[in-house]
Amino acid sequence: MIPLREIAHARSGDKGNSANVAVFARTPAAYAWLRDHLTPAAVESYFTPLGVGRVVRFEVPNLEALNFILPGVLGGGGSRSLRIDAQGKTLGMALLEMPVEADAAKLNAGR
Repeated sequence: MIPLREIAHARSGDKGNSANVAVFARTPAAYAWLRDHLTPAAVESYFTPLGVGRVVRFEVPNLEALNFILPGVLGGGGSRSLRIDAQGKTLGMALLEMPVEADAAKLNAGR
């Protein structure tokens, strides 16, 4: 098991009471792995403690990225939430800590 950050980068932000997390693969091989393994269900399960709704995923192949929409994860949104990160700026970094079953050396080869 490795943290997702070993094969990807991420950026996140708020959209009202929801957030989006964009995950960018480090290599084409890593993107192929992400497409197959980083499912909406896996991301939803990871963020369940924050009360996330049904996660939706969009593929962005020209950027070798996946964009996830996390409904309801911000506890009311920027002006209503009592959470420290009411805008979801740290959710990308949190997702990069997700343990995944992958071979980082193989997926990052040629980088």
